Amino acid sequence: MPEQDPYERLGVGRTASADEIRRAYRKLAKQNHPDLNPGDRAAEERFKSISAAYELLSDADKRGRYDRGEIDASGQEKPERAYYRSHAEGAQGTRYGTRYGARHRPRGPADSGGESGLSEEELGDILGSFFRSGGGGEAMRLRGQDHLYHLTVSFLEAVNGATRRITLPDGKDIAVRIPPGLADGQVLRLAGQGGAGLNGGPPGDAMVEIAVAAHPHFRRDGDDIHLELPVSLKEAVLGAKIDVPTVAGRVSLAIPPGSDSGTRLRLRGRGVPAHGGRPAGDQYVTLKVSIGTADAALTEFLRGWSPSQAADPRRHLAEGA
Repeated sequence: MPEQDPYERLGVGRTASADEIRRAYRKLAKQNHPDLNPGDRAAEERFKSISAAYELLSDADKRGRYDRGEIDASGQEKPERAYYRSHAEGAQGTRYGTRYGARHRPRGPADSGGESGLSEEELGDILGSFFRSGGGGEAMRLRGQDHLYHLTVSFLEAVNGATRRITLPDGKDIAVRIPPGLADGQVLRLAGQGGAGLNGGPPGDAMVEIAVAAHPHFRRDGDDIHLELPVSLKEAVLGAKIDVPTVAGRVSLAIPPGSDSGTRLRLRGRGVPAHGGRPAGDQYVTLKVSIGTADAALTEFLRGWSPSQAADPRRHLAEGA
């Protein structure tokens, strides 16, 4: 793919004066400098491209040779002109070699000088003082960078809300409010707690990504809480009122007589507290009958017991077989 015409890269016409080319380059260099566009590969490539274009057009001799078709947009001799190729490969032809390798490294202050390059003062103005705008030299106020932190909170802290404290790299200790109902992976923004601004610009923010630790008994599904509750055989058969843990403390739950394993009961409003305009969730309790170690009396009773209405607990496994 042929390289773009250097005049097009700088946005100037072929009759542009040296001053017009210089001004165009300085403007584009300030807009696309990597220090003003961190992580932007496209801007970095544009900066390399316009630097290469200026390298060629700022040298009157190279510009003339390019206009006459003796060298291409990268400053290399064109293959069909054998004279210039052989001349460039000789010791006297080193001046025709490009200063830009595969990555088009911009020249530093030590490389500048002469009519073809920027002076140290001009280069410093672009690389060190590109925060200045317009002709008045007024400093551009730039917002500081956002800083990302990771904070692990407990299951109950995320559900009910809490306040945790974190220490920033500069030693500052700040409070982080965990709102009720916070989910794993959500990010909290702490305004003004990021990097310092430049030239009096506002500071960035601290972005705190939350990781929620698992709970040994509770499981969350949206704003609902799920709990598997072991009950004894007697409680399941006869029914009972038992204390059940919830995310906000223990409450009394009525176990209906004849409850089986897998029976699910609901505690309305005992899930994630109301938050952000959303109503409180519910807690669902799934019963798990635990026989435990049967004593002699229960064993003897069951050996002589015959249910009046026999039921097959495995009937569903035979259906459709």
